[in-house]
Amino acid sequence: MITPTRLSYGVLAVTIILAGLLHLGAPLLVVLFSYFALRQLYFVTKRKWLALILFGIVVAGIAAAAVYFTRAAILALPDVADTSIPSASAWAQKRQIELPFTDFESLRQAVVSTLGQEAHYLRNVANFAKSTATVIVFSILGIVAAASLFYKTGLDPYRGTHRVKNNLYSVCCNEVSTRFRDFYRSFATVMGAQITISLINTLLTSIFLLAVRLPHAPLLIAITFLCGLVPIVGNLISNTIIVFVALTVSLKLVISALVFLVVIHKLEYLLNSKIIGDRIRNPVWLTLVALIIGERLLGIPGLVLAPVVLNYLRVEMLTVEVPATEAPSPAIEVPVELP
Repeated sequence: MITPTRLSYGVLAVTIILAGLLHLGAPLLVVLFSYFALRQLYFVTKRKWLALILFGIVVAGIAAAAVYFTRAAILALPDVADTSIPSASAWAQKRQIELPFTDFESLRQAVVSTLGQEAHYLRNVANFAKSTATVIVFSILGIVAAASLFYKTGLDPYRGTHRVKNNLYSVCCNEVSTRFRDFYRSFATVMGAQITISLINTLLTSIFLLAVRLPHAPLLIAITFLCGLVPIVGNLISNTIIVFVALTVSLKLVISALVFLVVIHKLEYLLNSKIIGDRIRNPVWLTLVALIIGERLLGIPGLVLAPVVLNYLRVEMLTVEVPATEAPSPAIEVPVELP
């Protein structure tokens, strides 16, 4: 019979594999991030019910801000296009480049024709809306699951009422809880490194924003830090907002912002590997390999989960003692005399 410990490792492995196969990486990250936020709020408040209330307020504020910025972007897009397109046309004419649009309406038609026929374009929009709605629903379920797990932890909360105290179900639940608790600790370790990365990214971005005197710079700096707490995805969101604000000023500023943000984004791979690698005590090259494999298997969620899984494997393997007869003998370095 499979031992409870082996079963618990299997449950954790199957959970991660299914998250990749069923495209549930984002909901899994929502559960981890939500539980992490609740633990931090509990550390400050020392009351679970107060931490839950504050967490609900934070989630509602983030949702309201997302709706506000999305609505503002949609309403302002035509005006921004009408302001920026003449500058783009003048820049293109100087370099003898013919643009397929002259105003917002012609730009919209060019985008539609590039994507395909009108029906195909509408079908893509409908599929995107469906996928977005699915992610939102699963994210809400993930938040509820994290809140429930935080308020009453354990897979077997009624263990004291069982007739057989040391029964197989309770023992398996304890082992599975231990595996997921250790996995969460690896996630919390990586998140500690991510806070450092976000601070560095925010510092560099704030220097650029203040140097070019971009409008609403203090607000953009705050958004950059908050979004930077979410690896990769957060930076994409903050970068999109910065580029959109730059569009309201000039095309030259947009190009400058894009160049700066692309450079920062490329350097972030090395930054993530160095800082997270030092935190989880893995070499930079191994962390880079994990990031690449994670991205190929799970997409953007894989970039977040890769260092977590890597750290978890290292921690678990450190707890396993190899018998002396099976342990490899240390390598002996033989000095080589050069002629």
